[in-house]
Amino acid sequence: MILDRLHNDKENQSYQQAVASDKPIRSVVKAISWRLIGTIDTMVVSYFVVEDVKTASTIAGVDFVTKMVLYFFHERFWNSIKWGR
Repeated sequence: MILDRLHNDKENQSYQQAVASDKPIRSVVKAISWRLIGTIDTMVVSYFVVEDVKTASTIAGVDFVTKMVLYFFHERFWNSIKWGR
């Protein structure tokens, strides 16, 4: 029982260390996938507000780039914080 507990604790620590820090490329892929979802939302909302596809697309395009960059740095910042891990 004690040996099982120690073994499980070691496995748990290894798992926590493996997921404790994402590589930057993972943050980039997560940022892009999240921004695609957010951009679709922004385009739909913008279209309902301005009722023009071109303007809605421009708003969504600018939103995509700026928020992806902000998300990347936000993700990297939180990845450096050990609290809650």
